[in-house]
Amino acid sequence: MTQKPKYYIVEAAALPEAFQKAAEVKRILSSGGKGKVNRITQEVGISRSAYYKYKDSIFPFENLMAGRIITFQINLRDEAGLLSQLLQIFADAGANILTINQTIPVGGFALLTISAETIDLSCPVEVLLRQIEQHAGVSRAEILAG
Repeated sequence: MTQKPKYYIVEAAALPEAFQKAAEVKRILSSGGKGKVNRITQEVGISRSAYYKYKDSIFPFENLMAGRIITFQINLRDEAGLLSQLLQIFADAGANILTINQTIPVGGFALLTISAETIDLSCPVEVLLRQIEQHAGVSRAEILAG
């Protein structure tokens, strides 16, 4: 059984320089920075391999409860009624669904992307994500953006 990741809030100055630079590359790329990862990593002063090693482990801290839009990516079993049940989890938590995109099922699973406004959430985003992950028919769930 794989262990669920743990998250901490840490002041940027306490982080190793490689994490800070990986976060800067991510910021530039997400803000529409022109160029390829190779050029941006060179400008920031981090190797491409270090960027790819840390990019999925560092995220800027923002208040997720203040009207933020969160994008979830969910791998959902292809079974009648599961999407409806999953949407009910969002509704029960007070999330306002903005978009739903689903791929054609392959191998019995479809990739689902849901964007939701979180201003009226009745629970922390982490709790909502955990409820989604634990729902029967969900093989994987993660936050893509937000």
